[in-house]
Formats: sequence, structure tokens, C-alpha cells
Amino acid sequence: MTDVAAAACDVLLTADPLEKVKAARRAARDWRLGRIAHGFDGAVLPDRPARPQRPELRRPADMARRGKGGTEAGRVALLHALAHIEFVAIDLAFDLAGRFGAQFPRAFADDWFAVGADEAMHFALLDRRLRVLGSSYGALPAHDGLWEAAAATATDAAARLAVVPMVLEARGLDVTPPMVARFEAAGDMASARILRRIASDEVRHVRAGSRWFLWHCGQAGLPPVERWQKLVRTHFRAGLKPPFNDSARESAGLTRDYYSALAADRS
Repeated sequence: MTDVAAAACDVLLTADPLEKVKAARRAARDWRLGRIAHGFDGAVLPDRPARPQRPELRRPADMARRGKGGTEAGRVALLHALAHIEFVAIDLAFDLAGRFGAQFPRAFADDWFAVGADEAMHFALLDRRLRVLGSSYGALPAHDGLWEAAAATATDAAARLAVVPMVLEARGLDVTPPMVARFEAAGDMASARILRRIASDEVRHVRAGSRWFLWHCGQAGLPPVERWQKLVRTHFRAGLKPPFNDSARESAGLTRDYYSALAADRS
């Protein structure tokens, strides 16, 4: 029987986007059905996931500045950027389960396999929408900043939880409602519905990160807010930028006492 590490590795080493979606769904289903052992010796997780030939990956600083989606081309560019985020998020979720799961109870794998399946569904919805609009995932360049954050926290479970779900995914809670409003104003209700679905799911994802970060701090006897702020200052040099969706963040377990001081660092 395969184990958590091997199942996660299978997802990470699948390059083709649609095959990665299938691998993620299969792993999540097999885990729910008890076909995957709660073990971590079956594979060594790669430093980098496999990637398709397209999109071309650039440094974040080399990416052209996106508009606000006022034109159809702008909306396609925005949907493509979101599709890339969701594509990388599949790997981020399974890497969390396989790389750090041995340090946590079994429920940790429950959460991150489920999150990985959600991210696969989000990617599939966005890619399908791009195709309806005459484009597809890979048609535009994308940046590799999300995986750079994963690489920077590859040896520290608390740092990974602090940065990936509690900073990067939490940012989605802030920026998605205005994006939904822009798509609705442009009459693109189909895209707006997809973004609303993603935003709803991301609250659960951030909540999973917050919950396991609290558990980790409790095991170590560390104050969570101070620990989180120190990790974010160390591993996320870009800083936190308002405005924040305080209500969505709070419902995800990320209260203002975590991030208000870091936002003040920018002022």
C-alpha cells in the first residue's frame, strides 16, 4: 500500500495540468477510502514539482503589470494568473501533507489532501473558463513566486504554515471580493461565480493553516501571534499590505492581532 509521502510525490511529479488534477483527485479519494497508509517513508519529496512546458515562468519582478480586468483581454489575463495560483496551490497542499505530516496527527493529512482536491477543482474551473473565452492555461507567462515561498520554508513546518496558508492564501480573501465586483460590472457573471466559489473554499483553507499553526505552537509552548509575526518577518520580506478583509480573515482564525502590527511596518 502506498503511503502519504508517495501519494503526495505522485501529484508533485505530474507535470501535465489535467493529469495533475486527476492525480490530486485520485489521491484525495484514495486517502478518504483508506487506500493510503498514514506513513511517510514511501518517497522523498522533490525540491521542485514537475512543470509543463507552458506557461513560461518568470521572476515576479519581470512580469508585466496586469490591469484591473476592464477589458476582455484584461479579464483573461487575470483569470490566467488565478489559474496559475490554483495550479501551484495543488502542489503546495500535497507538499504540506507529505513533507510535514509526520510531525502532526492524522487529521493534518485529512485537511491538506482535501485542500489539494479543492485546488485541483478550482484550477479545472478556471482553465475551462479560459477555454470558453478563447484562451487556455499556458497561453500567457506566469511567475514562480508561490513556489519560491515553499522552497524558503521547506525545512520548517511552522514557517510553511505561517507563510503559505496564513499569508499567501489569506491574501486571496482580501483581493477576491473586489475582483468579483469587477467581473460582475463587466457582465461576466460566469467568471464571478467561479471566483465566489474559490473565495468560499479559501476561508476553509486559511482556517486549516491557522488551526495547525496553533497546534504546532501549543506543542512547542510558544505564543502563536508573536511566533507568527517573527516567522513572517523572516520568510516573507514583501510585507503585508492593506486593505484586509477582516471579517473573512477572522472567520478563518486569522484575527487582527496577527497581522495589524506587520501592516504597520509598511507605514
